[in-house]
Amino acid sequence: MGGIERIVFFGTPAFAVPALEALVASGRAPALVVTQPARPAGRGRRLLEPPVAEAARRLAVPVEAVARVGAAEFLDRLGALAPDLAVVVAFGQIFPRALLELPRLGCLNVHASLLPRWRGAAPIAAAIAAGDARTGVSIQRMEEGLDSGPVYAERATPIGEHESAGELSGRLARIGSELLIEVLTELERGGREPTPQDESLATRAPKLTGVRLLDPGLSAAALARQVRAFNPEPGTALLVRDERIKVIEAEAPEERSAAPPGTLLAIPGEALALAAGGGSVLRLILVQRPGGRPISGRDLANGLRLTPGERLH
Repeated sequence: MGGIERIVFFGTPAFAVPALEALVASGRAPALVVTQPARPAGRGRRLLEPPVAEAARRLAVPVEAVARVGAAEFLDRLGALAPDLAVVVAFGQIFPRALLELPRLGCLNVHASLLPRWRGAAPIAAAIAAGDARTGVSIQRMEEGLDSGPVYAERATPIGEHESAGELSGRLARIGSELLIEVLTELERGGREPTPQDESLATRAPKLTGVRLLDPGLSAAALARQVRAFNPEPGTALLVRDERIKVIEAEAPEERSAAPPGTLLAIPGEALALAAGGGSVLRLILVQRPGGRPISGRDLANGLRLTPGERLH
């Protein structure tokens, strides 16, 4: 691949920060960091900069927020930098062909799955929700297809039995940052060509939108996986007496119940038990009422004066 002197880094969320830090620490500080514009957040809808923008300023690297990377004026500015390579980590915009072809050596993407499994915007959540035993990080050469480019390297890791998407994301971000530096070092030394993906094995991980309402008709194991998969974002919820209760932590114990799905059962310890599909039982460990703080399942039952045998709806 030859010498790599001028790198442009594209990234937005916290997942991308370790890769940016690794580039700087390895002596490959980007000539420019490109991120998404600040977005309204929180109850006050205050404009909040992406984590990558904050990290770039802390690392004293030039940073620019770009609403449309396909815009002609941005491509002109980027072309004037004459980048050798673009490194992309969870940026959040589709790259047009003009941008893919602009860096002399193309674009590398750090993707949080073992491609071709879970192409798309939310691979970490998809892997947990599906019950995958393992996932990992792939370093791929970008092309116009969605995460379909050939792969330079991948590194696998098991998914913890109780690991949430937020926890797994932090681990994968660190793994990805290490693997990125290894791949760049190998490419600078004239390393191997990437391996094409097997299209027959491709699966999709669509973008997450809105709080997921849990269906008690599903098995407790599937429900517990959803709670972990969508924690912290976009979150999961149950309707209890027409009140949307956020479920932060839940588990599927080896318990059985003949009650119809959605029936409130006993309150074992601090958890609230709920009948789920197939005779399984879901324990609600940590929940949150609208506008409230996280509380135990028992505190929820006490606050709403729930009784065993009561149905959710």
